[in-house]
Amino acid sequence: MWDAIWINAHLATMAPEGDYGIIKNGALGIADGKIRWLGEMSALPPGAPQELAKEVHDADGKWMTPGLIDCHTHLVYGGSRATEFEKRLNGASYAEIAAAGGGILSTVAATNIADEDSLYNAARKRLDTLIGEGVTGVEIKSGYGLTPESEAKMLRVATRLGTDTGLRVQRTFLGAHALPPKFKDDPDGYIEHVCKEMLPAVFRESLVDAVDAFGEKIGFTPEQVARVFERAKKYGLPVKLHADQLSDQNGGALAAQYQALSADHLEYTTEDSIKKMAEAGTIAVLLPGAFYFLKETKLPPLDLMRQHNVPMAIATDCNPGSSPSASILLMMNMACMLFGMTPLEALQGTTINAAKALGWQEECGTLEKGKAADLALWDISHPAELSYYIGFSPCAATIRGGQTLSTAT
Repeated sequence: MWDAIWINAHLATMAPEGDYGIIKNGALGIADGKIRWLGEMSALPPGAPQELAKEVHDADGKWMTPGLIDCHTHLVYGGSRATEFEKRLNGASYAEIAAAGGGILSTVAATNIADEDSLYNAARKRLDTLIGEGVTGVEIKSGYGLTPESEAKMLRVATRLGTDTGLRVQRTFLGAHALPPKFKDDPDGYIEHVCKEMLPAVFRESLVDAVDAFGEKIGFTPEQVARVFERAKKYGLPVKLHADQLSDQNGGALAAQYQALSADHLEYTTEDSIKKMAEAGTIAVLLPGAFYFLKETKLPPLDLMRQHNVPMAIATDCNPGSSPSASILLMMNMACMLFGMTPLEALQGTTINAAKALGWQEECGTLEKGKAADLALWDISHPAELSYYIGFSPCAATIRGGQTLSTAT
């Protein structure tokens, strides 16, 4: 007997390549938090549903997909940058805002003075919004602390968020995000600090699952990023990279060199980098929220990614400076409208490909026997509707490990 069975559901399994993997009039059996059976209702084992499972849930013709995954977020941070947003709209330049104490360092300052409870409470609201849009897994980066103590504080909050909500959470150390004031004229010294003090500290506390860096002219050089990645390798941690967002720094190729899980942004990446990503199995994570909010015009080269079979994921990039959004469904719509993705590609980008971008593909991202029962139930008539609606969630239930999630609000 299964723990639960969902009946009268249309399933979009996302398992086959190039298709939604649709099973009409289907059912799905769950035991021990995993999918134990799925298929058409007519193929169920003999006996009434009540004889097959302890709990019977009638989907009443709704659609079921894998739970969505937000594979790139900066969900934990202090303060807001709304006043800077207003200044930019009134004509102030980024340099002027930074000179007045704004920009990323203003978020660093606000994060450093915030205690864990206030960071948790603010992030929990954003996370609850994602749960309400069918999200069962999320990546949460540090990077707004830039000290050993504050980076650890952010990652402890990320850990607590996963424990309290039941979500699958990947905690990513992003110490190489920006230069703190103490090291403003010594980037190499700061990278040494990241490698020898900050990363070891969070690793000793078992607070880190992956390592990221901001590879850009206004961030860190390829050589500095490589030093961080070499240190991550010594700890057995997978890496990922903010790559080629504002200029071509061969970030995609650098990520591929270190068999990175993903290279993220990629507006300026080249065909050579894309080829190397394809060879290394590195996923392209596209972030349309930042593209929109920063009024960028350089599109990521999707045709080259398709040509070379680089899987494309989509994420919110939720952060206070360039993508203040906690809506994965809006990102799916933006990916279609701004980048020219199809609704199928958008759903692949938040399920199977997002799972690959976090190294979770053996556990979730598709509806398949043996995988976790991480599911989303939708009141829609076709999966394309998930990329169609704007500002409204048709999610009827979010289920993680067979358990229906609820929000704190």
